Amino acid sequence: MNNTPFLSIRNVSNIYTSRKFGLLGKKEEKNVLKNFDLEMTNSGIFGLTGKSGCGKTTLAYCITGLIDYDGEILFSGDKLNRKLNQVQMVFQNPGLSLNPLKKIGWLIEEPLVIHRFGNTKERLQKVDEIMIQVGLDPSYKSRRVHELSGGQKQRICIARTLILNPSLLIADEAISSLDVSSGAQILNLFSELHETTGLSIFFISHNKDAVNYLCDSIAVMEDGKIFKN
Repeated sequence: MNNTPFLSIRNVSNIYTSRKFGLLGKKEEKNVLKNFDLEMTNSGIFGLTGKSGCGKTTLAYCITGLIDYDGEILFSGDKLNRKLNQVQMVFQNPGLSLNPLKKIGWLIEEPLVIHRFGNTKERLQKVDEIMIQVGLDPSYKSRRVHELSGGQKQRICIARTLILNPSLLIADEAISSLDVSSGAQILNLFSELHETTGLSIFFISHNKDAVNYLCDSIAVMEDGKIFKN
């Protein structure tokens, strides 16, 4: 029996450096993550909550490899291989994540083009499949971002991540910019995706009710460390 944790974060630290009054100003450093340790023991839905500024988003960026850190982050015992698209991330504001000049079909297909997946017919078929999976009719392919609601925009962002078949989806405050009804629908979508595809989800939110509703296990973060779990 394999007891290796699905996600293991060991002794991870991150220091944010800034300067007051521009490039010639005084250099200041803030220790955002402080020897952070966490294990996601199985491929379920893990929740991380805590007040704004406690380091949740910084941790998400470390997990995805978007920023540097000290320490070790392992997936099923191995280091992240970004070429395998193991981890994808859904951000807080879907409107800012989508190019308003492009049609929805192009936006969802774009990751496949970048990673040279299949021919045009195969890519378009996959786009249709993913759109249905996230609860959008494929006819939306011809629309643009400004024609969609906030919840529909977030579904497009989720579709863009799923189309690369990640092992782990990180949702960073993915419902905070949505109204209550749309947010609830996105939570249900995450739950359905996990149930139907086995997708592992790392759900980050300051909304404790949302975390309690969605997640199998929960940790609370405070001042760069786990406060309790």
